[in-house]
Amino acid sequence: MNVIRRFSISFPCAIFLSISVSAFSQQAEVIFVGDHILTMDGSEVSAVAISGDRIIATGDSTEILELGTAATRIVELGDQALLPGFIDAHGHFTAVARYSDLLDLSSPPVGGVTNIDDIVRLIRSRIEREQIPPGEAIFGFGYDDSLLEEQRHPNRDDLDRASTQHSIIIRHVSGHLLAANSFALSQANVNSGTENPSGGIVRRRVGSNEPDGVMEETAMGAFPGAGADFTLERMGELRRQTLNLYAGFGTTTVQDSNLPPAYVELLREEALEEAYPVDLVAFITANGLNDTELERIRHDTSYEGGFRLGGVKFILDGSPQGRTAWMSEPYHEGPPGVDSSYVAYPSYDPDAYRSRIRGLINRGTPVLAHANGDEAIELMVDGISNALAGSAIPDHRSTIIHAQLIRPDQLDRVKDLGIIPSYYAVHPYFWGDWHRLSFGDDRASFISPVAATIERGIPFTIHNDSPIVPPDMMRLISITVNRATRSGYILGPDQRATVEQAIYAVTQGAAFQYFEEDEKGSITVGKRADLVVLAADPRDVDPSTLADIEIVETFARGKSVFKK
Repeated sequence: MNVIRRFSISFPCAIFLSISVSAFSQQAEVIFVGDHILTMDGSEVSAVAISGDRIIATGDSTEILELGTAATRIVELGDQALLPGFIDAHGHFTAVARYSDLLDLSSPPVGGVTNIDDIVRLIRSRIEREQIPPGEAIFGFGYDDSLLEEQRHPNRDDLDRASTQHSIIIRHVSGHLLAANSFALSQANVNSGTENPSGGIVRRRVGSNEPDGVMEETAMGAFPGAGADFTLERMGELRRQTLNLYAGFGTTTVQDSNLPPAYVELLREEALEEAYPVDLVAFITANGLNDTELERIRHDTSYEGGFRLGGVKFILDGSPQGRTAWMSEPYHEGPPGVDSSYVAYPSYDPDAYRSRIRGLINRGTPVLAHANGDEAIELMVDGISNALAGSAIPDHRSTIIHAQLIRPDQLDRVKDLGIIPSYYAVHPYFWGDWHRLSFGDDRASFISPVAATIERGIPFTIHNDSPIVPPDMMRLISITVNRATRSGYILGPDQRATVEQAIYAVTQGAAFQYFEEDEKGSITVGKRADLVVLAADPRDVDPSTLADIEIVETFARGKSVFKK
C-alpha cells in the first residue's frame, strides 16, 4: 500500500489543473512556477497561486499565471522545490526558547563536548565570564553520557570541580535525568535520607545511600528551578526568536507540550496581543493534574493569533538513551549498578492512566502519551483498548509519542484501535550505536519501524523532540530515509523510508495527527498557504545528502516568514 496516497485528501492523481471556483475573481499575491512542486495530494502541477492565507489555484503554469497582476510576486523555482510547510508532530517549543539562554553542553554534531573535563571547563568559563556571584545557580543542558569519553554521567564530584559555591544543575540530553553538584543537593535537601519518589530514582554512591548527584525521572522534581528564572519580558523575546528559528527550518506548525494550564493561558494571551508568525499547538501535562482539573480541559478546534490548545499529554516512562524506557524484557546493558533483570519502570501510575484515559476519549480530548519502552506502549494501548471496549472505534487519533521500542504485535493492535505512532526517528543516528548496547541488535534494529508501519497502512508521524535535538526537519527526513548511526552502521535497513514517505510524515501525516488535514499538509486548493521552498528537490538528490538541502524560504498563512 502506498501510504502517501492512502492518507491524502483523496484528490485524484490524474488532476493536473485545479483552480477554485472563485480563483479568477481573485488576484494572486504570489505565484510559484517550476517543475519541482511536491503537492503531497497526488496531483502533478507546474504552478501554485496563493492569495491571503489560502492556496487559490494549482495547475499548468500558463493557466495559473493568468491570475497574476503587475503587483503579483512571481517565484521562478528553477531547480528549487516547493513543498507543503513542515509540521512539528512533537516537541517542546518553550524549552527550545528557554535553552537558548542556558549553557549548551551538547556533543557533536550539535555542540563540542567530548568528555567530562569539557563540561567542567565550560561551567567554570560561564561563571568567570558572567561574574556569577557565589550562591547563584548555573543551569546547563544537553550532556550525553553515551558520547562522553568516560561513558558515564558527570556526578557531584565532577561538578564540584567547577564550583562548590554555586548550585550547578545540568540536564541530560534526553530531558529525563539531571546531574547536580554538592551545593545544589544541599540547597534542595537531597541527602542519604531522601527516598526515591514514585516514578524516579535518586542514584547513590556505590555501597552507600549518599546521592551521587544523578537524578532520574520524577526525582528531578527536587530541582524545580532547573530551567532557570527568566523575566516575562525575556521569555517573550525568546519565544518570538524561537518561532523564527523554526520557520528557518521550514516549519509552519510547532508543538509545545508538557505545559501547565496557567502557562497555556499566557501563550494564548500573547498570541492574541500579537499573532504568532507560525502556528503553535500546546498540550497540557496530564500527570500532575487532579481529576477535576483534567475534566475542565477543553481543547481548541481553531487557531486564534496562531495559537490553540491541542489536548493533553501523559508521560508513561523514560527514555531509551537514558536507559529509563520501561521494557517487558531486560536491557541487554542497563545503567550502572542494576542487575540483569533490569527493565526500568513507569514514570506515572498505570492505574491512574487507565482510569483517566476513558473520560478523555469520551469527551473527545486529543491525547498524546509519551511511551518509549514496549511495556509503556503496552500500557498506553491497553488503556485505549479498555476505554473503547464494546463500542465502535471513534476517530480519536490518540498518539504514542516516540514509540521507539514498539513490537510488531503492538503495531497490529495500534492499527485496530486507530492509534497513531509518532516516531522519534532521529534516534538511529544520534543513539543507534548506544541502543545496540542497551537492547541488542534485534530490538535496536526495529526502533522507529516506519516501513512496518507503512506496510500495515497505519497513519504515522516523525519528530525531533526538540530541544533534545535541534528542530532541523531536513535532518529528520534524512535520518528516517537513511537510518545510519554515528559509526556508519545501518540500523534496521528494512525499516528505512522512501523520501516521499518521510515527507508524508511531516506534512500530511502530521496534519492528520492534529485533526488538521482539511487545512494543512498538502498543496491543495482551499488549504492554508503554508509552504516551504527548498534549494533542491529531495527526490532527486543522493539520499545521503538530504540533510544538506537548505531552506530557501518559508511561507505561513501566505506570508513570507523566513528568507535565506
